[in-house]
Parts: sequence; C-alpha cells; structure tokens
Amino acid sequence: APNAPPPRSLAMVSPAIALAFLPFIVTLLIRYRHYLVLLYRAVLVAWLRDRLTGTSREQRAFQYVLAHAIPGDPHHILQTFDQWCYHCEHLSCLGPDKGRIVERVLLERAPLRVLELGTYCGYGTVLLAQGLPPGARLYTIEGNPRHAAVAEKVELIVGPSEEVIPHLREKHGLMNANFVFMDHWKRSYLRDLRLLESHQLLAEGATILADNVLFPGAPHFLQYAKTCGKYHCKVHRASLEYFRAIPDGISPGSEIAPRLPREIS
Repeated sequence: APNAPPPRSLAMVSPAIALAFLPFIVTLLIRYRHYLVLLYRAVLVAWLRDRLTGTSREQRAFQYVLAHAIPGDPHHILQTFDQWCYHCEHLSCLGPDKGRIVERVLLERAPLRVLELGTYCGYGTVLLAQGLPPGARLYTIEGNPRHAAVAEKVELIVGPSEEVIPHLREKHGLMNANFVFMDHWKRSYLRDLRLLESHQLLAEGATILADNVLFPGAPHFLQYAKTCGKYHCKVHRASLEYFRAIPDGISPGSEIAPRLPREIS
C-alpha cells in the first residue's frame, strides 16, 4: 500500500549509520578544534560585530590601540595590538613570535632599502620601521587605503602590488631593495617575486621574508624559491599569529641573488 510505513529494518539504518560515524566525527572535531576556534574568532565573531557596531574589526583595533597604547612608543603599540588580538578579536598581523624572527634578521642585515608588500593594519610596518638603521628607507605597498599606516622613514604607496612594482623605480625612486617583507595575499607571493626579478628591483644578496608560507600557505612560492637556483631558502617554523597550536612558518633567510646568495626566509 502507498501509505504503508517503511520496514522496521530500514527505519533503523539511519541511526545505525550515524552511530557508526560518531567516533570519526568526534576525532575530527578534537583534531581540528584549533582551526574551528580560528574560524569562529576570525570569521564569525568579526562578521557579527561588524554588523552590530557598523565598524570594521580593523577600525575597532585602531580605536583600542589609540585608547591604550603609549603614543610614540612602537614597542608598546605592538604590545597593545597583541593584547587586542589575543583577548578581543583576531587580526592577521605578524604577531610577536614571528616578529622576533623579523627583528633578528633586520638586526643581522641592517638593510637601507626595505620594501613591504601588504601594510594592512601597520603592525609589520611599525616593527620594520623601528628596527631600521639610521638613513634607511621603508617603502610599503597596500592595495586598501583604509589599512595603510604611515610613520617616519616610511613611504606609503597605495595600489595593487602588481601595478605598483613595475613603477617603483621611476615613480618612487627605489632603485632596488635589499630587504623585502611579504605579508599580503599569499597567492600573489610568487607573481610579485617574479615581478621584482624581472624589473631588477632586488639588490645582490637581498633578503626576502615571507609570512604565512605554511598556513594559509604559499606552496608555489616555496617551490619556486627552493628549485629555481637563485635563492638559499629556509623556512623558520613558528605558530600562526595568536594561535600557538596552529603551525606556520616564515621564510626568512630567503635571499635572492643572481648567483650571489640571496636568501628567502
């Protein structure tokens, strides 16, 4: 009959299948719990607060820094950013752990011409600027003007990196860079590295630092740096900014040089 109930054996199939998959689902939740927390803090919380407050999380972070940081003290400004990201909302800034790697490489290299790709909230810009030797110049490229930060020693260039890089020499006076810090869209790392090469904007022995090469990841960039023969490439393993349980890496020591050891880290 068309209205007859399904056999009892069929009615038991769905709960049985669910119970069979339950241990697997629990294992996945436990194994990837840190990524779920990241998704919650970085996406869901930000989305909800954006709509409740009418401001972006970057604006909320700036308001917090202005209210709590000591003006003119770059170390305290960075610490205040870190407090916000640990305890309030997640921002994809460099963070203190990988920041110490960048500071160490800056101290070792003492570069005079530094190029940053991806200003965002200015965390990396402040860190780079306060570690530069006297007479050094920092050029930072940001596609979104709302995310740009300006400080002494810094020339802010607003625009997509693929459009700005070919004109750095004639429009902005950057003959070449001996230190490059990449922290913009990960899929753009390789494209922009090749642009810097083709326009001869990398000094001999230049050092290139690229953040988040393991998570979210820049596999094509790493593969090229390791196999093209132009670079000494090494990955400094660290944790994702503000999430110590999620592994990440920064590629410092990655130098590029035409048969001189350029380093990519």
